[in-house]
Parts: sequence; structure tokens; C-alpha cells
Amino acid sequence: MDQGEVPALQISGVSHSFGSVQALDDVSLTIAAGAFVALLGINGAGKTTLFSLITRLYDNVSGRIVVRGHDLRRSPGPALAELGVVFQTRALDADLTIRQNLAYHAALHGLNAAEAAERTEALAAELGLSELLGRRVSALSGGQARRAEIARALVHRPRLLLLDEPTAGLDLRARRDLIALVRGMVRSDAVGVLWATHLFDDLGPDDWVVLLHKGRVLADEGASVLAGGGTLEQAFLRLTGISHDVARA
Repeated sequence: MDQGEVPALQISGVSHSFGSVQALDDVSLTIAAGAFVALLGINGAGKTTLFSLITRLYDNVSGRIVVRGHDLRRSPGPALAELGVVFQTRALDADLTIRQNLAYHAALHGLNAAEAAERTEALAAELGLSELLGRRVSALSGGQARRAEIARALVHRPRLLLLDEPTAGLDLRARRDLIALVRGMVRSDAVGVLWATHLFDDLGPDDWVVLLHKGRVLADEGASVLAGGGTLEQAFLRLTGISHDVARA
């Protein structure tokens, strides 16, 4: 990567509270262009809150969030245009086909019908959805629906992709296929990815890991360095002080 290239995401000193509950506490992290970064933490760690701030569902009143050089508070339009999101809860219209879902999302981002059709066909080929474009979302398997959601998130060519627990509820084969697919897109399209998960099996030794616990970043380093000769799960348990059963829940 060109050292002068603008990072896909920069978060500096972001905190967020819900009343007296501190959900995030001085969180900072950076995702380089074309990098895969795992945001690792158990349920309640603050991962979804952080995603909600990056996507402007919540307003960050402290710190700074910059997407591809655009300050999210000062220039929300250009910042959000660089962003694609796959939320933990399904965002596709189940009564529409994949093609109709992608066309609607493309129109929201200003693509004309011809551009949307061309982009849909290209993404369908890349994601293995070409034979399914005319199928209603309600008739898709879990893995197919996740791939369709990724296609929807990428239809407007964002440079940053957020995925919140994308493998939750998928069987082992679908999980592996989805992870391989996203890693391939990082390599081929130089899309920056923030992959939020509580599943250690989602991650590889070469991944960069941001460990989030109780709203604080406890580690920001390579998975193999974090593991320190042991396993990533062992390092996680040591740093967080939680039990194995809680970590696996």
C-alpha cells in the first residue's frame, strides 16, 4: 500500500454513554486502505455502539471519526458515501428479489438504472449470486442472504466495509465461505474492512485485531503477536479476565 494513501477509517478518542452507562471509553483505531481489521469482543463490549457512531445512527459528541479523509460530523454526506454496512440484523427487504434490493440501494446512492444493473451483475458474479438475482430474499439460505447483504453494501463502490457479527447464525461451511469471500475482496478491490465478531474461529494468525472490552480498547495488534505463543482465546481471557464459558457464549 502507498504510505501516503488515505486510511479507510480513523477513530480518535471516541467515548459514548447511555445515561450513566459508559458504552465506549476513549476508543481509537485506524484501518488502512485495503486492510482487514477484526474488532473482537463479547456481546456488550461496545462493538454495535461503535458501528452506530460510524454510521451516524448515533452522533459522536466526543472524539473524531474520519472516513476516507472526511470528518463524519463536518462532512457526513461524503463520509457516508464511502461506507458500506452489513448489520447484524437483516437489512434486505424479504419480499423483494436480490436484484430489486440492489437496485433500490443503488438508487439511494445516486446510481442510474444502467449503472445499477452493471454493478449488480458484476457483484453477483463476484459473490456467486448470478443464478439467484431473481430470487426473493425470503427464499435464500442464511449464507446466500449474507452474500446478498454484502452485495447491497458494496453496490455504490464504498472504500470501507463494516460487518457486524456477519457469521452469526451460519453453519461452519457458510462461515468459512463468507470469510474467504471478504478476504478476497480486500485483496482484489483494496476495500478496508472492519469485521466485528465474538468468534475466535473467524480470525487468522495474520489478521490485525482490535480487542474491545467494556467499551475500552485493550489491544490493537496482530493476532499472532496478541496470542504470544498461545491461542488468541487464551490471550483474550487473560486480558479481559472473563471465563471461558462467557467468552464462548
